[in-house]
Amino acid sequence: MYLHGAHVTSWRPADHDEVLFLSTKSRWQEGHAIRGGVPICFPWFRAKADDPQAPAHGFVRTRMWQLESIVESDAGVVVTMFTESDEQSRRWWPAQFRLAHRATFGSELRLELVCSNTGTTPLRFEEALHTYNRVADVANLHLQGLDGTRFRDNTDSNNEKRQLHDIVIASQMDNAFLDTQSAVDIVDPELRRRIRLQKSNSLTTVVWNPWREGSARMQDLGDGEWRQFLCVEASNIMESAVTLEPGEKHTMTALLSVTKL
Repeated sequence: MYLHGAHVTSWRPADHDEVLFLSTKSRWQEGHAIRGGVPICFPWFRAKADDPQAPAHGFVRTRMWQLESIVESDAGVVVTMFTESDEQSRRWWPAQFRLAHRATFGSELRLELVCSNTGTTPLRFEEALHTYNRVADVANLHLQGLDGTRFRDNTDSNNEKRQLHDIVIASQMDNAFLDTQSAVDIVDPELRRRIRLQKSNSLTTVVWNPWREGSARMQDLGDGEWRQFLCVEASNIMESAVTLEPGEKHTMTALLSVTKL
């Protein structure tokens, strides 16, 4: 886990291989997000609606966070980092806030994103834990838990559609599944494992892979590496954006676990 973006880049529980994908071409530079692991999207998702010059997915994933604590618990090692509003953040977003990321590394990976409104006016934000799950081949797996769910297809002008059956990936996918609170499983027959995402205080689940065409435009992704990951993201975006009154706090939690098939 790095101070740069409070970014988790690796989780390898006992008796399992690495669960998170990390690009071999990732730019380890100030001003650039790490490609892979779990980037934090906040306070907007994708492009900022009223400012095309603003950084995509918000500004916290490229900020230097501060370390609050590292402690041991029954669940594992708990690392907490935080960032707060300042002159730099107000350039893009006027709100006063404190954002903490608490990651528990153990037999499960628990990620908690905690936003506090430290100002005197309401604030509204989008958020996502943009998890890159490592897979053997994104074209040879299926995703369970979203059958029957409505979604917005960002590859088709965000038109609303409905998922039928398990998800299989056969082309570029950028879907935001709506009103989702249930667990989602990546079933990977080649790696003989199941990665499960459980979440709380999250009403949207984003599923993303750029496929061959999208990855060709990404300089921080190696040749063919698009096959090695599938992003399944606990999030609150679009109409599920969160509004906090002054003094209020919101915690979104993503819990990752892995089992053998």
